[in-house]
Amino acid sequence: MIGQPQHIKSTKGDVAERVVVAGDPARVVQLSRMLERSKLVNENRGFLTYTGYYNGTPITVSCHGVGGPSSAIVFEELVMLGAKVIVRLGTTGAFLKHMKVGEVVIPTGAAYLGGTLAQYIPDAHITPVPSFDVTNELVNAVKEEGLTYHIGPVFSSDAFYAEDPEFVKRWASKGYISVEMECATIFGLGMLRGVKTGAVLLISDNLAEMTPMVDAEYLKPYVEKAGRAVLKALLRIKL
Repeated sequence: MIGQPQHIKSTKGDVAERVVVAGDPARVVQLSRMLERSKLVNENRGFLTYTGYYNGTPITVSCHGVGGPSSAIVFEELVMLGAKVIVRLGTTGAFLKHMKVGEVVIPTGAAYLGGTLAQYIPDAHITPVPSFDVTNELVNAVKEEGLTYHIGPVFSSDAFYAEDPEFVKRWASKGYISVEMECATIFGLGMLRGVKTGAVLLISDNLAEMTPMVDAEYLKPYVEKAGRAVLKALLRIKL
């Protein structure tokens, strides 16, 4: 982590210590509307970032884009600007037949094959895991919101269109429960930078059942519930 932010054109004080990140800018806008006195503090490069208050506590919501490289840039710059806990609210493709669209996955770890983390740690393969206290609070808050949830490790892919039935069988047989694209990078950088991390992922499709991916509009009511859970959990995390 070198220098000043080059993509998030904000200054210290614009970004709260507690942050929610998402890949979809529309989801970031939706989350920003759940905050009081929400203010846009960055729109450069499409990395929409808002800071407001939830029950009187400052919270930032920011778009990390798609994949490891983009999420690493946003993670690093949010940390430069003062973030101390970063929770991803994203989507995921389920690997197990009983998992339904709109249900929640709370990752306990994230596998990866190379990509962004290999640039940071070229001589080893780490095990990216979220912070236990963050994960525990996310589970509690998701329960309170009445969401059906699944807990387990996920696979972080670098190639959205590379997934096929053999890919699903391969990773499901190793105990992984879903696929997404950013958790390994976010958890790994959290370990490297001493920043707390966690994730709540909404199931957008089931790859074992070959169900089509639902669109963002369909997921909006689920994002509302999951967003409340994430915001409530963030208030309970000690920094």
